[in-house]
Amino acid sequence: MVAHHPSPAGIDTEEWRLRCELTDFYHLVDFLGWTELIFNHISARLPGPAHHYLVNPFGLNYFEITPETLLKVGIDGVLVEPSPYTANPAGFALHGAIHATRPDVQCVAHTHTNPVSAIAMKQAGFDHNNFYGAQLTGRVGYHDFEGITLYDDERERMVASLGEKHVLVLRNHGVAVCERDIPTTFMLLWTVQRAAEIQCQAGGLPGADVALSEAIRGRCREAAAGLVAKADFARLLFDATVRRMRRHPFYGAA
Repeated sequence: MVAHHPSPAGIDTEEWRLRCELTDFYHLVDFLGWTELIFNHISARLPGPAHHYLVNPFGLNYFEITPETLLKVGIDGVLVEPSPYTANPAGFALHGAIHATRPDVQCVAHTHTNPVSAIAMKQAGFDHNNFYGAQLTGRVGYHDFEGITLYDDERERMVASLGEKHVLVLRNHGVAVCERDIPTTFMLLWTVQRAAEIQCQAGGLPGADVALSEAIRGRCREAAAGLVAKADFARLLFDATVRRMRRHPFYGAA
C-alpha cells in the first residue's frame, strides 16, 4: 500500500486510511484525464451501521481534494460533520441508494468520459467482444435516462437496474461502477474505460468485428475475477498507478 501520514486527532485510523485512499482515487481520475471539471463523484462507505460515506466537496477540482476536505454524509446527503463545503446534490440519489442497499460495496465511482458516454448512447451498450469488454460479461446493468439524478423517487429504479451487478450504464449519460473496496473499484473503472475506448475505436473501422462466443466471454470474466481475488491485482494496480502519478511534478507535490 502507498504510505500516508498518520491520522490526525479526532479521526480513527480506518477512516483516515479511507480518506487518504479515496483522495488518491480522485487524483488518479484527474491524472488519467477522466474528470468532468468539478462534476461527478467517487464515494466510499465508512464502516459501521450508519451508512455514512465520504464524497467530494462540490466546487473543488479533483486535484484540489485532500483527505481533510472530503465530506462525511448520510445516505440522504446531509452532512454529519461540519464543513465549509457543500456536496453536489446530483450525487446523492445514486451514491446514497447504492451504499444503503449493497452491503458488499464500499466504493462507487461515476464518470462521463467521451468513450463511456458514447457507449451509453448506443442501444446495444457494451458488446463484450474486446479483451476488456469480455471481462464485463454479465456484470453490466442498464438504467434508462430520467434527467439529472436529483430526485429521490429514482433511487429505487436505479438500484433495481443495477441489481447484483457492479457496472451501471446510465443511458444517454455515463456510467457508475461499484466494488468491495477502493482499489477494486478503480480497477473496474479502468476496465470499463478501456472497453469503451476500444469499442469506439473499432466501431470507426470498416469491416465486421470478430465476435467472441458466450463461452469465451464467460471464461474471461471468471479468469479476471479469479486473478483479482487471488493475486490482489487490484491493489497492485492501484498502488502502482499512484506511484506513477506521484512521479509527475504536479501530483508529486499535491
